[in-house]
Amino acid sequence: MVEDEGMIEHIGDMPAGTTGLRASGKLSKADYRDVLEPTLRAAVAAGGLRLLFVLTDFHGLEPGAWIEDVKTGLEVSVRHHSAWKRFALVTDVDWVAKSTRMFTWLIPGEVRIFDLDELDQARAWLAG
Repeated sequence: MVEDEGMIEHIGDMPAGTTGLRASGKLSKADYRDVLEPTLRAAVAAGGLRLLFVLTDFHGLEPGAWIEDVKTGLEVSVRHHSAWKRFALVTDVDWVAKSTRMFTWLIPGEVRIFDLDELDQARAWLAG
């Protein structure tokens, strides 16, 4: 993979009622439009969002992705606030973990941050 090429992909074999996504590289508007947004909408429509988000080797967002990030955040966290149940962030990107901890009060539902070697614990907590 090229260093700046990003992607978001689904994680298979998730516990029932949970959604898993894995992201890396530099994320694009297409990553949001084609994978993240439809996945979040489907989880909200199914009755609740229990999201596992694994983030590694993160190089930021492309310029067009910033707008999608804000738009997605507002739509899912404000418009569908009550749909958020649990959010587990699994990452080795220190600044993302610290930023998420700082702003957990803005994220609806319960939030926990896990290290990469705690992926199984994150899955179990999410399903609990």
